[in-house]
Amino acid sequence: SVEAFAVASRFAVRNPAHEEAVRQTIVQLTGKPVTVSSELSSALDAPRRALTAVLNARLISRISMLIEAVQRSMAAQGIDAPLMIVKGDGSLALAQAVALRPIETILSGPAASLVGAAYLTGLEDFLLSDMGGTTTDLGFFIGGRPVVSETGAVVGGWRTMVKAIDARTIGLGGDSEAVLDYKGNLSLGPQRVVPVSLLASRFAGIEAALEGELAQSAQSMQGRFVLLPMGGVATRVAGGRLNDREANLLAQIGDEPAAVSKVAPTSALQRTLRSLQAKGLVQIGGFTPSDAAHVLDMQSNWSAPAARLCASIMARQGNEKRVGAEATMAFCRDVWEAAVRLSGRAIVNTALGRDPGGLSNELVDAVCRGAGRHGRARISIAPEVPIVAVGGPVKIYYPEVGRRLQAEIVFSDFCDVANAVGAASGVVSTSVCVEISGDGGGMFRVLGLDGAETFANAAAAVERACAKASAAARAAVLEMGASDPELSVTVERQLLPDAVDDNGLLSAQVTVEAVGRPQL
Repeated sequence: SVEAFAVASRFAVRNPAHEEAVRQTIVQLTGKPVTVSSELSSALDAPRRALTAVLNARLISRISMLIEAVQRSMAAQGIDAPLMIVKGDGSLALAQAVALRPIETILSGPAASLVGAAYLTGLEDFLLSDMGGTTTDLGFFIGGRPVVSETGAVVGGWRTMVKAIDARTIGLGGDSEAVLDYKGNLSLGPQRVVPVSLLASRFAGIEAALEGELAQSAQSMQGRFVLLPMGGVATRVAGGRLNDREANLLAQIGDEPAAVSKVAPTSALQRTLRSLQAKGLVQIGGFTPSDAAHVLDMQSNWSAPAARLCASIMARQGNEKRVGAEATMAFCRDVWEAAVRLSGRAIVNTALGRDPGGLSNELVDAVCRGAGRHGRARISIAPEVPIVAVGGPVKIYYPEVGRRLQAEIVFSDFCDVANAVGAASGVVSTSVCVEISGDGGGMFRVLGLDGAETFANAAAAVERACAKASAAARAAVLEMGASDPELSVTVERQLLPDAVDDNGLLSAQVTVEAVGRPQL
């Protein structure tokens, strides 16, 4: 029943021989994939390195299924080319290399958008805001490189030792669900739903169902629908994870959307429906910022009549007297306004590096609402670099975001596919660190991935460390699919007090970065 193994030894980054011996034994006995911690990080922090190895091992089967599915699709399309995957730092690697280290793909989506935005705009310094259907990802590109987190990416709430971009993600996108509470207060996201305008463009009968719901005088389910996942395969068994209530409800749901008010009319059934949604077995359709944009004539690719009907249903929630075309338009403007305000808020918080509190929070909120003042004081706050906005929905919201923040907003050509451009224009890169440790008496140990070596003088130790790191970095990028890589060597020295050269070397870290274009 075991899919993969993780091996972590306390000082493996100094001498990985034990980890490698254990890996060979496991492979001989089981034939299963093995993750060793020393290949994921060169840092000593053994507990966090072990955690990183375990998380990586858990992801191997998932990334393998993804790679196999993409390769089947490539074969069906007659595409004969190397398959490469974007890593969390924005670089590329061959799929077979990533298959053994899938944890390195964490945050690869926003990383690809950063690289793509730089390619499309030619800018070397900017703040990226990548708005999709489900989330908005934000990060900095400074000095021609994505800003990488020094503390490691967070996976499932755990801080790993994986090198990835320093990104902020919020649950706001074009498909974020617009929800009204019992008092009529509006909130957006973080839940994603299928826009009703999209459902109506693909399925007949959606408009008629909305018209029927609008004709009801009682409070409805806010024009929401349920269906099996679009474009996916949902199992009705779900590996035995369903109770009787869930199984019975799932059996009533098909590929055609059904009104939630009919499928789950009670609170208990609605809770069951949410459970099925959380397990990925059903999709919910509802009102989103994309629907509001259709009503406001800012978007036109799906069904505006269906969006208008659903907006009319939403407008009367909490206030049955709020009806008519004016109320419908006002509700859609409220949804659009909320998306603009939350987008501006995300940008300011990213620029500040944290969520402000107290009075600062009130000042930021005033700017993002477009007030520009608090009390009798004028307020202005914006990033010190341009904001590059990418993703399908950004042109609907970000001109107003830029006006409120008094910031430069850059829309490049093809900004809606910056993520794909980043994947196509990225480079293969890796870095290798080798430590040098002196004993204070003239002896030095070079601690590399193939064990430790001892030298009688510092110069020889530094030369050997540079050679080992360079060879390892070059071999790594070639294995990941690069051709003719360029090497950059950095040596950070710690000298004894009053020392002026390597004769007083106490310790050093040699870092070699290898960068190359993918081999075509």
